[in-house]
Amino acid sequence: MQPGRCGRIGDPTMKFTLNSRSVAFDGDGQTPLLWVLRDHFKLPGTKFGCGISMCGACTVHVDGEPVRSCVLPVSTVGGKAVTTIEGLSSNRSHPIQKAWMDKDVPQCGYCQSGMVMAAAALLKAHPQPTDAQIDEAMTNLCRCATYHRIREAIHAAASKQ
Repeated sequence: MQPGRCGRIGDPTMKFTLNSRSVAFDGDGQTPLLWVLRDHFKLPGTKFGCGISMCGACTVHVDGEPVRSCVLPVSTVGGKAVTTIEGLSSNRSHPIQKAWMDKDVPQCGYCQSGMVMAAAALLKAHPQPTDAQIDEAMTNLCRCATYHRIREAIHAAASKQ
């Protein structure tokens, strides 16, 4: 195995599940997952915001947990399930996506995919989240400051589950 390559010794290709389908990546294992998703798999929904795991624009799910993909080496997702905004729902039918639109949450779009992914994970963990649970889970930054609409959308989605 070449230094820095993915996978196990003798197998330079790393395999994982991406949006419910098996995929393989043969590249530098230290490459941030964000760039593998965007550049290798051509999934542009996950956004680059800061590159230091602060803003949350790059949030995806790994085995159902929200993670910031801009600093996560792709080598850490071998054998795991990765879900991006594209895999959350093929037609924006996920309850949080519907609520996002109903409550007019999006403005510039910078944070939206990461926010939606964080909110979807929150609702999975806490189907009827309290404001305190929302505050704890929703640490992503929104440049347009639509935090009140984000909270409303999360409560709206929770009420329809």
